[in-house]
Amino acid sequence: MKNYLAKRNNNYDLFDAFDDFFRPVFFDEQSDLKTNIKETDKNYELDIEMPGYNKDQIKVALENGYLTVSASKEKKEEDDKKHYVRKEISESCSRSYYVGEDVTQADIKAKYENGMLSVCLPKSQPKQIESKYIDIE
Repeated sequence: MKNYLAKRNNNYDLFDAFDDFFRPVFFDEQSDLKTNIKETDKNYELDIEMPGYNKDQIKVALENGYLTVSASKEKKEEDDKKHYVRKEISESCSRSYYVGEDVTQADIKAKYENGMLSVCLPKSQPKQIESKYIDIE
């Protein structure tokens, strides 16, 4: 519990300590990638906020109908030598979006510019239900 106590204004606030104690369990802020999703006539456009990452540190994968966006920074040796009192900035993050089984990797277009990852996904067309009639004798 000592590690979760928050020191503010040279006083320990019991309510802040309570909030900080439960925050890692219920609020996974480090893996939260803020996303805007726009719908057009032909596709969906995801704008994912990823500041501080380079293009080569970001991976976009499609598996079992889920689009997973992840990013990871290499840990620097000098960071191991530093003693952090509190560390909230994460070196990695990930988020998955269900896009459906019909979307293929070739259908997806992605672009990274100025800390914003833009992903374009086609809308899946509703399947035509074929009527199969049975001959009546």
